[in-house]
Amino acid sequence: MPIYEYKCSACDHRLEKLQRMSDDPLKDCPECHQPALSKLVSAAGFRLTGTGWYETDFKGGKGKAKSESSTTGSASSDA
Repeated sequence: MPIYEYKCSACDHRLEKLQRMSDDPLKDCPECHQPALSKLVSAAGFRLTGTGWYETDFKGGKGKAKSESSTTGSASSDA
């Protein structure tokens, strides 16, 4: 389940809430009790690293990451 950030336009209170994607957005501020909450857009909290599919398929550069992954792939299939 994703964590959503909210901000109250009445009192500027900010909060985070763990919710299902199908849940209705929160409306009432827990601080001032006004129906003034709005969802904020924030960056995702993960990063793709390593020599996996992202590194070799979509990075765009030529080089050793692609050749290393092909040699390790063939070595593991021989074992």
